[in-house]
Amino acid sequence: MRCVQFTNEKKYIEDFLSLPKKLYTKKNNTEDSKTILSVLEGRHSLSKSFTLSKFLIYKNDEVVGRFIITEYSKEKKKCYLGFFECVRDRKVAKFLFQNAESFAKEKKYKKIVGPVDASFWIKYRLKINHFDRPYTGEPYNLDYYYSFFLENHYKVSEHYTSQIYEPLDDNYSNEGFSRHYEDFTKRGYEIIQPDGKDFEKCMGEVYDLITVLYSDFPVFQNIKKERFLKIYQSYKSIINMSMVRMAYYEGKAVGFYISIPNYYNLVYHLNIINLFKIMRIKKHPKGYVMLYMGVDQKHRGLGKAMIYSIVQELKKQKVPSIGALTHDGKISQNYASEVIESRYEYVLLEKSI
Repeated sequence: MRCVQFTNEKKYIEDFLSLPKKLYTKKNNTEDSKTILSVLEGRHSLSKSFTLSKFLIYKNDEVVGRFIITEYSKEKKKCYLGFFECVRDRKVAKFLFQNAESFAKEKKYKKIVGPVDASFWIKYRLKINHFDRPYTGEPYNLDYYYSFFLENHYKVSEHYTSQIYEPLDDNYSNEGFSRHYEDFTKRGYEIIQPDGKDFEKCMGEVYDLITVLYSDFPVFQNIKKERFLKIYQSYKSIINMSMVRMAYYEGKAVGFYISIPNYYNLVYHLNIINLFKIMRIKKHPKGYVMLYMGVDQKHRGLGKAMIYSIVQELKKQKVPSIGALTHDGKISQNYASEVIESRYEYVLLEKSI
């Protein structure tokens, strides 16, 4: 086996992009090749905020593994391992991790954290159970990757879950949600469903909130508003605004709740057929992924009031939903626990070197 570090050589970029297509099926491949290509070539809107070192593993001239080490100028003690893909071969995995560690040691790092695909804003975390068809926004990977990390002496540093909610019928009620909604609306809070024409305005307000509320998240990196808006501009074409909420108090945005229809992996593989499917799902969703929620810390309890508004919409549409990627310890992890069918689990890992 051999490990090749590359920059912008066409052959190596093609091999890097080809590996997921060999490992995954069409239904569970969540890699957006165009986005990854822009990262590899340094054209992504976030490229100036990190330094990438790109590697491929070959066995008998066939690509069998890949990874990228990400460095941030402010991070002196740790680097990040991401874009990890590997064939089901423990020897290949061991060789891959050994090369990643050797590189990190040469750079004087004390710790490797992963998987992190370059940025908090691109993709991070490792899925460890229930390998069903991936939902939109899920950090999906092959089921044996977790064992490869553990066998190579990585330890779990953070744990997350996604809650799978059953469809709600007309009889469902939650006294806590309704009480909070009544209380906050009486106190002058507005919880609204924005129009599509307000998308840019709302995303600007979300940025102002999210950069404060998510600042203590593991691997979070602050970015400029212009970059944030550019990254999330693509959401405008896939959001169904019936499941978006903004909360205001005295004219100021103090909370947000963003859901999108579950397109599975269609949004990562755009072609004429998939675009037609996406348009059809957007109009008639069969399920939702609740991606982002945040409330200004000065307005605690507002989250439950916003959930009440979302619950009313889910009762109308009678479709299942997924509360995506909640960090352990967050109150929202157990919202409406009585209608949680199951949980998907994810981890972030690290290794001291």
